Amino acid sequence: MAPTDSATSCQQANSPEVEHRRKVRSFQIDMYPALCRSRDKNWYFHQYLARLVGRHVLPGSSVIDLGCGNGDMLAAFKPARGVGIDFNPAVIAEARAKHPELTFHEMDIESVASLGLPKFDYVILSGVLPQLYDLHSSLVAIAGLCHRDTRLIIATFSRLWQPVIRLGEACGLKQRIIDESWLPSDEIRNILAQNEFSMIRQTEGILLPLHVPLLSNLVNRWVAPLPLLRQLDLCTITIARILPAADAARTNSVSVIVPVRNEAGNIPSLVNRLPVMADTQEVVFVEGNSTDDTWQTVQDAVKNYTGPFQMRAMQQPGRGKGDAVRVGFGAATGDILLILDGDLSVPPEELPRFVDLIRSGRCEFANGSRLVYPMEDQAMQFLNMIANKCFGWMFTFLLGQRLRDTLCGTKVLTRQNYLKIAANHDYFGDFDPFGDFDLLFGAARLNLKIMDVPVHYKQRTYGSTNIARFRHGLLLIRMCGVAARKITFV
Repeated sequence: MAPTDSATSCQQANSPEVEHRRKVRSFQIDMYPALCRSRDKNWYFHQYLARLVGRHVLPGSSVIDLGCGNGDMLAAFKPARGVGIDFNPAVIAEARAKHPELTFHEMDIESVASLGLPKFDYVILSGVLPQLYDLHSSLVAIAGLCHRDTRLIIATFSRLWQPVIRLGEACGLKQRIIDESWLPSDEIRNILAQNEFSMIRQTEGILLPLHVPLLSNLVNRWVAPLPLLRQLDLCTITIARILPAADAARTNSVSVIVPVRNEAGNIPSLVNRLPVMADTQEVVFVEGNSTDDTWQTVQDAVKNYTGPFQMRAMQQPGRGKGDAVRVGFGAATGDILLILDGDLSVPPEELPRFVDLIRSGRCEFANGSRLVYPMEDQAMQFLNMIANKCFGWMFTFLLGQRLRDTLCGTKVLTRQNYLKIAANHDYFGDFDPFGDFDLLFGAARLNLKIMDVPVHYKQRTYGSTNIARFRHGLLLIRMCGVAARKITFV
């Protein structure tokens, strides 16, 4: 080795970062007996934290837990491939003994690239981020573990609880730690953005970390997630994704699904106005239970069409728009799937911006919003507008991502993500006659990046709405209960 190389190695070995790691490692090893005692005393907190993080992890996925401790949280996720990383040799030895079906490595997070591991579906950082010396170098290493669809899940603890945490350390209910960075929620968003990550959502939880029979579960499930009170919660769960590069070749084909019921007068105009959005583009009409000549009109449009699109016509076996959407998506072959309502209330000319957002990776689920631009007269009745705004606020709270207009029929996602949603359909059950909420709930369950896209809302020129205001309003309230039980209050 050249003298300059030797000098550089010596400087690196004595750098502030390396010295910090040595200090923390030595401290953690010395505190290992205390860690075991505190973990035994406060088992409820660790189990509930694993539950909070685990609701964002699909079983059977590949998961790496950075700062895995004894591996209990990683094991709770039931991964198909689970890897734990921790620099404390004592906890790694314990993890290997308790969970031989998983793989554990003793090392620093920054060194994990040296293992040459395949990419993971989920990367977990539970309580570890504030203890890292250099957040930027750590996130660079973490990015190397991520593929395009990886979700980074970070658990941090509120500084409002600092006096209670110190008391818990003094009483032996919590392991003592040193030299933590201050990372409030907005700072986490900032640090992620500086390192090619995009935050998807943040949720809070755990208002009562000690086990009080009946009361702890009641408070943490039903009270902790409530607006205002959630600001007092101990834990914040941040879900992020790595920003993908635009990949036009991967999403070079588009399928436009058009559910139609009593829309005969709109079919010719729709076909003529639909823009070209990809080299290969198909249009799938799904007709269902019309009382006019919609089915014959669709068949004629497909038969006589001579343009650049592949045109197909189907009839749904069931009833409702939701069934029509599922039939159309099931038959679609495009890389990007797009819903266009047959009433033409959303101009077809505005669809390319949805496709561009999906293709660029800026979002993974593009949801039309009719509540931004001025509407045409009679496009939406006053009571419907009030209900839409109320449900938009409610679903923003329940799903943890901003949504202004849940019932806009224009929704776009990749076929790959739709297949994941369809595979997890049983998690929510058959409850949605519209099709919008099947997709929204599924996207939230997968932690897809949802983005509202403003559209102009036009008055119908043919036919009448298929929405029954009060009957469907009651169904929307029921769906809020499903979202609360399955996504928010868990």
